[in-house]
Amino acid sequence: MNEVFKALADPTRREILRELRSGERTAGDLADLFPLTKSTLSGHFAVLKAADLVQTEKRGTTVLYRLNTTVFQDVLTGLLGLFGEPEAHLKGEMKP
Repeated sequence: MNEVFKALADPTRREILRELRSGERTAGDLADLFPLTKSTLSGHFAVLKAADLVQTEKRGTTVLYRLNTTVFQDVLTGLLGLFGEPEAHLKGEMKP
């Protein structure tokens, strides 16, 4: 989950995720939206992939990015667990 928080900490990466809410996009389409070098944007994609927040598919020379919604569900479950019932933590039912 630390990788997810690291990925979400950056506003550019959050904006990339917002763009992907409407569906898959090519790396070129996403690059056109940001005033960044391709190498900088590639670094952002790498962090998002490491956190498993995006999935990629290569079609010829084109790379497509899409949201990995399963990870978002896992993160929400983890967050709810962090702020769950305090007594559960004391009983050892939740991991710290």
